[in-house]
Amino acid sequence: MKNELLYDVHEKPPVLKWAALSFQHVFAMFGATVLVPILTGLPISVALFASGIGTLIYIAATKAKVPVYLGSSFAYITAVIIAKESLGGDVSAAQTGLILVGLVYVVIALIVKMIGKGWVDKLLPPIVIGPMIIIIGLGLAGVAVGSAGFTSGGDWRIIVTAIATFAITATVMSLGKGFMRIIPFIIGIFGGYLVAFALGLVDLSPVAAAPLFSIPDFILPFKLGNFQTYQFYFGVETWVIVPIAIVTISEHIGDHTVLGKICNRNFLKDPGLDRTLMGDGIATAVSALIGGPANTTYGENTGVVGLTKVASVWVVGGAAVLAIVISFVGKVSALISTIPSGVLGGMSILLYGFIASNGLRVLIDEKVDFGKQRNVIIAASMLVLGLGGAAFKLVGLATLSGTALAAIVGVALNLILPND
Repeated sequence: MKNELLYDVHEKPPVLKWAALSFQHVFAMFGATVLVPILTGLPISVALFASGIGTLIYIAATKAKVPVYLGSSFAYITAVIIAKESLGGDVSAAQTGLILVGLVYVVIALIVKMIGKGWVDKLLPPIVIGPMIIIIGLGLAGVAVGSAGFTSGGDWRIIVTAIATFAITATVMSLGKGFMRIIPFIIGIFGGYLVAFALGLVDLSPVAAAPLFSIPDFILPFKLGNFQTYQFYFGVETWVIVPIAIVTISEHIGDHTVLGKICNRNFLKDPGLDRTLMGDGIATAVSALIGGPANTTYGENTGVVGLTKVASVWVVGGAAVLAIVISFVGKVSALISTIPSGVLGGMSILLYGFIASNGLRVLIDEKVDFGKQRNVIIAASMLVLGLGGAAFKLVGLATLSGTALAAIVGVALNLILPND
C-alpha cells in the first residue's frame, strides 16, 4: 500500500499553508543546522545562509524533483575541531578539507553518470547503509539527551522544558486535527519556549542588543572588507577529513532511499544518483568556501517529511529562502538563538530517533537476511565500532574514529566476506 501524502513533490500548498509549512521546515532543521557551528566554533549566521543557498543549489541540480533540505552535517564535527585545534584555531585546514569533500562528491557523481551506479550499489549495499544510518541517528542520541538535561545533575527546569516540548509535539502529531497536525514542530517549539520562559530559562537581552539587519559573518579565502579570512591548506589535518565523505555518501543514499519510500518514488533513478550527489557536493563546497560547515541531505529532512506527509519541493524551497532571510535579520537570528537547549533537546529526541528508525527501515524494506552470518558480522561490527567510540590513530594528530571508522570497516567487510 502506498503512503498517502498531504502534498506530493510538485504540489504547491495554498499561500498561508505554504508559509507555515516552510517555517516549520526551517524550525525542524534549526536544531542540527546551528548546533554544528556552535560545537565547531563556526558562525551560526553563515550556517543558516549556507543551508539555504545549498538547498537551492540542490533543487536546481535535481530539477526540483526531490524534497530535500540541506543542513549542517554532524559527521565532520570531530575532524573539524581537531583540524582547527592543530592550527591554533585557524579554520584553514577545516574549510579546505570540506571543500575537497564537496569535490569528491562531484567526482563520484560524474563517474556515476558515465558508468552507472552499479559499483556504488556493490560498495554500499543496504547491509552497510542501514547500520550506517542507525549509527548516525543513535550517535546523535547523546546530543539530544544532553540538550534535554537528561543527565546526572541536569537542571530540573531544562528537563521540564524538554518533556513539555516532547509531549506537546508528540500529542499534536498523534491527536492533532487538520492544519495543526501538519505543523507539530512549530507548535511544539512555541509551547516549549513558553514553558522555558515561565521557568526563567529565556534571556532576551541578545535580541535587544542585536541590530535589525546584519550581514552574515562570512569567512573567505580572500580579503573582502572586514570579513575574516583563511588560506587553502593541504596538510595531513586537511586530508584526514576527506575519507569521512564515505559516511555522508552512505547517509545520502540511505536518506534518498527512505525518502523515496515515503514519497512513492525512486529518487536514485529519477532524477538519478549523479544529480543528487552533484547537488549535495556543490552545496558543501560552496558552504565551506564562505566559512560554513559541510552540508548534507540529513535525516531530519526525511523525518519531517515522514512525520508530516508534506513532500512538496515548494515547501523545501520556501524554507531555504526563509533561512537565507533569517541569516540577514539580526533580531530574528538573535531571537532564534535564545531558544533554550531543553526545547531543542525535546524535539531532537523525536527527530534523531526517527533517523535511527529509518536505518532499520532500510534493512527491513530491502529484506536483508540476518540468517546469513556475513550480514550479522557486518552490522555487528559497524554498530559496536560506530557507537562504542572506537578510534584508530593514523599519522600525527589524524585519527580515524566513530562513523568514519564504522563506514570503512563496513565497506571492507562487505567486499571481503563471501556471499555464500
